Parts: sequence; structure tokens; C-alpha cells
Amino acid sequence: MSILKTLLLVSVCTLSVAKPPAPFKTPVAPLLPGEALALAGPDGVVYTFGEASRETSLGCLAELVWIKLEGLDWGSMSVQFNCTGMFKGYPCWRPKGHGRVDLAKALNENCDNAFLAWGQASVQWWMRDYGEGAARARLEETFDPFLGNRMPPGEDLPDIEPPWIGQGDLLRTTPEAMLHWLIDPAQDETVRNVRRLLLTFKQYNYKESVWWIHTGTAPEPGVPAGTSAWAVGGNGQITAVLHLPKGKSKADGLARFRTVMMVAPDK
Repeated sequence: MSILKTLLLVSVCTLSVAKPPAPFKTPVAPLLPGEALALAGPDGVVYTFGEASRETSLGCLAELVWIKLEGLDWGSMSVQFNCTGMFKGYPCWRPKGHGRVDLAKALNENCDNAFLAWGQASVQWWMRDYGEGAARARLEETFDPFLGNRMPPGEDLPDIEPPWIGQGDLLRTTPEAMLHWLIDPAQDETVRNVRRLLLTFKQYNYKESVWWIHTGTAPEPGVPAGTSAWAVGGNGQITAVLHLPKGKSKADGLARFRTVMMVAPDK
């Protein structure tokens, strides 16, 4: 038997006994009442738990949409904002403010007023560079998955006010819909940028499997000062979106995400 035939035979035998890849497992701890979870593995198959199709305010997750829209430009400009607790009459969720923030700090600390200020500046640049109609189209196209039929009518560019950073009822989603948005290949660059902003330089560059987690709150429609909480994250293999019910905070979201997804605490 020639060497070539021997190699081919070995190859065929090796292939015939090779074990199939292990199925994706979902290491999920039990949910608490009112919690909802959607997650997906490398194959993109979505698993849902609880009321994952229940729609609620986008809240802090609007920051991720702004990162998609303007994150690279804001990063290249090294944007800064001094959060004093109030911006043009709009209060920050932290009464004393966040102090001076760059894009990474604003995202990590959910500084809504920083995103509001930068968003207002951006639309002025769009109007100057593209015209009002094109600027409106750009805003609508990016936020369309979360707008439903709630885009303000007309052809003018709407004012960028708190509803455009997730306050109120303008932008809405479900855990399942948000997960589909995150795992869409069109969001690959956005997710990489979010991961880079949320993780330290060392984690981002040397720990490919480290979890990035973004947490924050969302207003509860019809409940003055009432909030629920979001937590989303991924580790390069699993992407997950967790929603906590009314009365939960940013800290609650982080703690529950770590518990539910069995994420080890930072060292």
C-alpha cells in the first residue's frame, strides 16, 4: 500500500470516529419572579426564560444605540462632559453628577446627560453636513428597531431630548428583541466598541473570554420615579440580556446578571 493511500485511509478512519462537537449549554441559575432572560450561544440560537417577549422602556440600553451611531466619531474626538447633576434643566439620576467623564466613563456610569449633550452636538453636525432630511433619516434608521411607530411625525429633525437617551416611552424593546439586535452581524463593530469601552485595557487585550456587562435602569411607564433594571453582556461565546422588574437598580442588575449567568466576580 502506498504512503498516500495509507494517509488517506487514516484520515477517513479518523473522521469516522471523531466525536461531534459538544452542544451549547446554557448555565443559567433560576430566575426570580418578574425577571426575564434571553441568551444565545455561538450558533445564534436564542433561548428565552420568563417573560422575554414583554416590551418595556429601552432605558440605559439607548446608550448602546448611540455608540453604534456615533461611538467611533466620539471616541476619535475624545469627547468630554462635565456632569454637575443638571444639564439644560434635565437632572442626572445621580444628584451630585458624575464629574468630568469621557466616553468610557459615561458608558460605565450611565451618565445620561453626557450622551444627551453629545447627541445634541452630533445632530447639529449632521444638519450642517447632510441637511435636515438626511439627518432625520440617519436618526430614524439607527433607532428604528426600538421606535415602532412612535417616530415624531413630519420631515424635520426632532429635538434630541431625554426620550432619545431612553427616558420615557419613545424607545422600547424586549429582552428577546434586544438580544437579536446585539447578535446581528450588523452590530459586530458596535459590540466590539462597547466591550472595549467597558473593560480595562488589560482585560480587553489579553482576556478574550472575559465578560463585558452593561447595566442600568429604565423608567416604568405610569409609575413616577419608578424604574426597572437592564443588564446585558457577553464573553465571546454567550450573549445575554436580563431584565429585572420594577424597583430594581443598576447594582441589582449587575448582581443578578453575575448570579444568573454564573459570572465570577472581578478580581
